[in-house]
Amino acid sequence: MIDGPNRAGARSMMRAVGYGDEDFKRPLIGVAHSWIEIMPCNINQRELATWVKEGIREAGGTPVEMNTIAVSDGIAMGTEGMKASLISRELVADSIELVTRGHLLDALVCVSGCDKTIPGTVMALARLDIPGLMVYGGSIMPGRFEGRDVTIGDVYEAVGKHAVGKMTDAELGELERNACPGAGACGGQFTANTMATAFEALGISPAGSSGVPATDPRRREVMKSAGRRVMELLKEGVRPRQIITRPALENAIAAVMATGGSTNAVLHVLAVAREAGVELALEDFDRISAKTPLLADMKPWGRFNAPDMDKAGGIMLVLQRLLEAKLLNADAMTVTGRTIGVEARATKENPGQEVVRPLAKPIAATGGMVILKGSLAPDGGVMKVAGHLMEARRFTARAFDREEDAFAAVVGGKIKEGDCVVIRYEGPKGGPGMREMLGVTGAIVGAGLGEKVALITDGRFSGATHGHVVGHIAPEAAVGGPIAAIRDGDTILIDPAKRRLDLDVPADEMRRRLAATKAPPPRYKTGAMAKYAKLVSSASSGAVTAD
Repeated sequence: MIDGPNRAGARSMMRAVGYGDEDFKRPLIGVAHSWIEIMPCNINQRELATWVKEGIREAGGTPVEMNTIAVSDGIAMGTEGMKASLISRELVADSIELVTRGHLLDALVCVSGCDKTIPGTVMALARLDIPGLMVYGGSIMPGRFEGRDVTIGDVYEAVGKHAVGKMTDAELGELERNACPGAGACGGQFTANTMATAFEALGISPAGSSGVPATDPRRREVMKSAGRRVMELLKEGVRPRQIITRPALENAIAAVMATGGSTNAVLHVLAVAREAGVELALEDFDRISAKTPLLADMKPWGRFNAPDMDKAGGIMLVLQRLLEAKLLNADAMTVTGRTIGVEARATKENPGQEVVRPLAKPIAATGGMVILKGSLAPDGGVMKVAGHLMEARRFTARAFDREEDAFAAVVGGKIKEGDCVVIRYEGPKGGPGMREMLGVTGAIVGAGLGEKVALITDGRFSGATHGHVVGHIAPEAAVGGPIAAIRDGDTILIDPAKRRLDLDVPADEMRRRLAATKAPPPRYKTGAMAKYAKLVSSASSGAVTAD
C-alpha cells in the first residue's frame, strides 16, 4: 500500500492528514471503534482509541483509526428504531472488513462497547483472519436510587410499576436521572457484558481486560496493553482463527451459562463460529448448559452488577471454577499467548466476595439457558432459566402481530395471570431485524406479573430481560412458522425440564390454520432493512446474512 516509488500517490494523501516518513516504515495497524454521541456505551471510544494508539506506537506500529456505526438498544427499545439494532451487527463487521481490505492494513485492534458492536467486531476479525484482538470498553458504574444500586433494567421495569400506580411521576423521574451515571455499557449481565464475558473466555480478548469498568483509571493501561499486544501478535503470526476454535467457542458458551447471561449470546456466538468456519449448532448450547453450574449471582435476575464481578475477581474467577470442575477446555489458546487454563489458574479471588459461588454451592446445578423444541418451535427457541423454576406450565395465548400492540395491552391492564403474550412477525425477516422486547417484559415484571404470565416471540430479548419468556422461536411467523397459527385462547405448554414448547392444537388443525394465514406485507421495500430481510437466515443459525 505505501512501499516503493509507485505508491507515492498513496503516501502523498496520507501526508496530508499527518503521517510522515517514520510512519511509512512501520506496519499499519487498524484501530476500529464505534464512537457515537447518543449513548454512554460508546461515548468514551475516541479516548479509548487514543490509548490503544499509544500502545501501538510504543511497540513500533503506525495506528490507523477508523470508525463504524452503533445503534443503542437501550434507546431504540420499544420503537421502530429497534429493528435497526441486530442489522447493525452485520454492518459493523462489513465496514471494518472493507476499510481493512481497502487499505491493506497489517493487523487490527477492535474496540467494542454496546451490544451489537461486540460480536460485530469479532465477526470482522474472524472473517479477515489477520493478526488482531478485540478489547471491550468496559461497563458503566451502577446508579443510585433510594439507597440501592440500579441499572437501566430498573428503569424499564419502573415503567410497568408506574403504569399500574406503584410508582409516582416524581419517583420515575428521579430513577431516570440517576440510573446511568456516565460512560460505559449497561451494567448488569445484560447483552454487552455477556458478550464481553464470552469473548474473554473465547480468548479473542485479553484475560482480565473486560471487567475493568469504563471510567476506572486502570482502563487506560488495559487499552495501551492491547495496542502493544497486537504488535506481538503480528510478529508471532497469530491469527484469529487460531484462537476461535471449537474448544474455545465451547468455553465461551460455558461462561455465558455459568453467569446466567443474555439469550442474545446464542445468535452472536453462532455468527462468530460461522465466520471462523467452525461447526456449531443450537443444540450445543443446550448440551453445555446442562452440565455447567450457574455460579454468578448477576443482575437482571440476581444481586450484582458487572463492577461487582470485577471486584470479586472477574470472569476469570468463573473460569477458574469451571477449570476446577473440569468443564473448561484448558488448552485453548488466547491472544495473550497463554492458554485459558493458565490465565484462569492465575486469577486471584477477592476474599469474602459473594458474586461467584463456590462449586459446592452453585445457584443452580445447570446453566442459565435452555433450548426448547416442539410443535411451536420445530427449529428451536431460547429460554433463560436463571433464577427460575424448571416446572412445566400451561398458559392461555394472547396473540399480537406487533410489539407495540402487546406493550399497550400490558400497560393497559389487559394481560392477566395465566396469559401467554405471543408477539410474532418480529423475527429476522418479519421485523425485519428481530427486535428485543425489554419494553414489554420490563412492563410485565414491573406490573407484578413476572412469574404469573409468559411471553413467547420470534423476536429477541434484551439481556436485561427476566421472567417466564421464550425467544428466537424458529421458524419465524414471516416464513410460515407455527407461531403464526396461534389464536387467542389456545393453550401453550412451556416445559423447560423436558425442553418442550408446544401448542395444544391438533396437527391437522395447525395445518389448516397455517394454510389460511397470510403474513403482513413487508414494512420496508427499499434500503438496508429490505436488503437485510431478503438475505438474513433463521435465528436458529445465528440470523446471519447469506453469502
